[in-house]
Amino acid sequence: MAASHLSGGRVNLAILREAARKELLECLDKCDGTKAVVWDEQLTGPFGLIAEYSLLKEHEVDKMFQLRPGRLPVANVNNIIFLCRPKLALMEIVAQNILKEEETGGSRKEFHIFFVPRKSLLCEQKLKELGVYGTFSNVDEYTLDLIPFDSDLLSMEIDSTFRDCYLEDDMTSMYYAAKSLMSVQALYGIIPTVCGKGDCARHVADMMLRMRRELAGTEPQITPQIDCLLLLDRTVDLMTPLPTQLTYEGLIDEIFGINNTSVKLPPEKFASSKQQTGGPQEMPTEPKKLVLNSAEELYAEARDRNFHAIGPLLSRKAKLISAQMKERHGAKTVGEIKQFVSRLPHMQAAKISLANHTTIAEMIKEVTDSDHFMESLTVQQEFLNGIDTDKVNPYIEDCIARKEPIIKILRLVCIQSVANNGMKQKTLDYYKREILQTYGYEHLITLNNLDRAGLLTVQKQRTYPTSRKTLRLMVDDVSEQNPNDISYVFSGYAPLSVRLAQFLARPGWRSIEEVLRILPGPTFEEAQRIPVGLRKKRTSVGGGSESPKVTLVYFLGGVTYAEIAALRFLSQQEDSLSDYIIATTKIINGHTWLEGLMDTLCPAPFPDSSSTSKSKGRR
Repeated sequence: MAASHLSGGRVNLAILREAARKELLECLDKCDGTKAVVWDEQLTGPFGLIAEYSLLKEHEVDKMFQLRPGRLPVANVNNIIFLCRPKLALMEIVAQNILKEEETGGSRKEFHIFFVPRKSLLCEQKLKELGVYGTFSNVDEYTLDLIPFDSDLLSMEIDSTFRDCYLEDDMTSMYYAAKSLMSVQALYGIIPTVCGKGDCARHVADMMLRMRRELAGTEPQITPQIDCLLLLDRTVDLMTPLPTQLTYEGLIDEIFGINNTSVKLPPEKFASSKQQTGGPQEMPTEPKKLVLNSAEELYAEARDRNFHAIGPLLSRKAKLISAQMKERHGAKTVGEIKQFVSRLPHMQAAKISLANHTTIAEMIKEVTDSDHFMESLTVQQEFLNGIDTDKVNPYIEDCIARKEPIIKILRLVCIQSVANNGMKQKTLDYYKREILQTYGYEHLITLNNLDRAGLLTVQKQRTYPTSRKTLRLMVDDVSEQNPNDISYVFSGYAPLSVRLAQFLARPGWRSIEEVLRILPGPTFEEAQRIPVGLRKKRTSVGGGSESPKVTLVYFLGGVTYAEIAALRFLSQQEDSLSDYIIATTKIINGHTWLEGLMDTLCPAPFPDSSSTSKSKGRR
């Protein structure tokens, strides 16, 4: 689908992966001799996309451990290399590992630490306070910014960006985003046009432009391969992450969770018929792990479709594979048999792929056919259409009474709040009281966080209906099987963020100035000067029309798979004026996004009676 549309085109994102791999190996080669690498747990997945273990072994990496408190596992190596994010809590674990290692004695080891993606003075100070800073032979950084997830998708995989910016007032991740754009421009040329919407978008653009001025013309002289950068702040579109995504990939993420292009699935669903009849001891116990990207032909075709279109697609593929397998009966000559045999590995791979995705689709269908799912979806669609958003919803009341997962409740009340630009004080107080009395007062901070983030607030001026109407966010006659509009990704709701990208390409943002004024944060457009000799010459395609521009859409604060699918859909249209590449600080869904904003109060334990009597005695 769209992935192949771009991979054969002008922007090869594999160059970013190669640059990241080269820098990682350079970091490892700074340490002579055998090595044990200690990973920060959250970096394991991203690093797996950059370099395989076999490659690391070639550079004398003998052991790999996750960063955990206590003593490191035994490793007969010359060097121990810590690769971790610049987080103060992790410094205490690193210090603990080193002190325990030195206690054991044995052969002397060299210690090294590489911060990802940047060094931190605070972390270095913490290591000094813990008495281990002088132990390191190397204190450096590995500038891993954007990680290529696919031929049109990049992510920094920083979990807490939205929270850091809007609750903690910490803009460090925006600095990382600006640096990542400098890395992109060093490889693909200066991006001539920079547009954006939102406070964080403006902040990143200003930092990037300042960094360019500081380089003062020392940048690599490369003809620009990307024509436009669109920076979008997550606060501009708070709605889109909240409803249930209805694309195949979106539902896999909603139900099972996709992490760094991999998903773990119930093993019993993939057991062979022999294993299923062989009793419990024959059943696999480890989760079935599948890699999901465009390298798999069927997944590339299925992932961005509405789930209702998946059944017919799988049925067509099954008939096609069956017809191909029957061709062996018609092969008579040696040449025909040889040709069939040469195609056999591809057909076998397609057969396995079809079996896997048929199983996944069946598991998803079990969920989507349930009453709970359909009732929740109906309420979401009503809120998105502006129906009954100003009063307490009976379905949400019932869910709270049944004590359904609090994340589900929060997603629904946040959709209602955002669709109504907040709630009446009475309605909001009722919901908050019901949630706290049912789930516990430890969630008080979470509700406060949602208020500060603009997700669960008292009603202000009602502007959302204007956005919904002007941007055509709700489409009644959308076709899920053969869509003609991006709203198919939510069966009727078009992501506001992607509508902004669509309007930017045609007819331009001047046509929606009223909406841009009421959306939060500044709107801007900057031009970066390109030397005359490096300016891109427009090439023509087919019937003489100009080839589409390449637009990099950078989501600050997270992007959903539904938004990614919608942008790919726009790229594929015959009259498309733009090919889209997507970059983000993190791939999110409603569950993971709200989870990142949750805080739980932990009450101090009551002292037992014996300790109370002792303290009284001391008095």
